[in-house]
Amino acid sequence: MKASENFKNVISARLQKMGEEDPLFAESLKKADKNIDDCITYILNTVQKSGCQGFTDEEIFGMAAHYYDEDKIEIGKPVNCKVVVNHSVELTPEDMQEAKKIAMDKAIAEEREKLKKKAEAKKQEAAQTTQGSLF
Repeated sequence: MKASENFKNVISARLQKMGEEDPLFAESLKKADKNIDDCITYILNTVQKSGCQGFTDEEIFGMAAHYYDEDKIEIGKPVNCKVVVNHSVELTPEDMQEAKKIAMDKAIAEEREKLKKKAEAKKQEAAQTTQGSLF
């Protein structure tokens, strides 16, 4: 399973916040046999078993908390899926600069392709109009 980093970060941030607010849960987060990757696997398997495709944030965070609270819990096998996270992503200035560069490069490549197609169309049109007729 490859959960998006954003999904992992959102889950991790909420778990840390829960740990700050609840000392007992903070102890659960420190368990040596628990980690965020297995937590994500547990969540994805629980979601898959439910047959539902949409969950509230609280339902997902509840699954994450349950994973850390339970000492003996079956996480299941890794799941190959896509996860949609409805939280905004905060980019660093470097990330924003890189995203702008990628977008600019893509826009330039698309414009070049359009110009190339126009030039080819004009060449074909000119070739068709210059062909003479024997009659």
